[in-house]
Amino acid sequence: MVIRVAGRGDLDALSALEDASFVCDGVDRRAMAGFIRSAAAVVLLDEDEGGLRAHLILRFNARHRIARVYSIAVAAGAQGQGVGRALVACAEGVARLRGSERVRLEISVDNAPSQALFRACGYAVFGAYEDYYEDGGAALRLEKRL
Repeated sequence: MVIRVAGRGDLDALSALEDASFVCDGVDRRAMAGFIRSAAAVVLLDEDEGGLRAHLILRFNARHRIARVYSIAVAAGAQGQGVGRALVACAEGVARLRGSERVRLEISVDNAPSQALFRACGYAVFGAYEDYYEDGGAALRLEKRL
């Protein structure tokens, strides 16, 4: 398992994983390129000799000490192998280094695997949004103090 910061050369693989992982509300190629270039975000990826297995986009806001997991995707063949958990731990380390005191995210109320991952990593539900996603689905808001 190798976790590193994504670069421009990773854009094709990142976009393909995002497209394979989300029916709606995925990060499009242009936005992914923007995250890779942005000083207010970091795109972490996990790869092995077979290629990209997962990514996590972490955003920062200069006015707040709260980092936000904008997207996380784990390839179907890599699920259940601790890849997501390792990415979350790495993202929390990056958030601490950047001065964040908390990490937040939204998860679809229908996405039980992602909810289980983040709860196992110590995140707690602190709210919800109705009609949050393109398809009208609701989202849970989760947070962890660092």
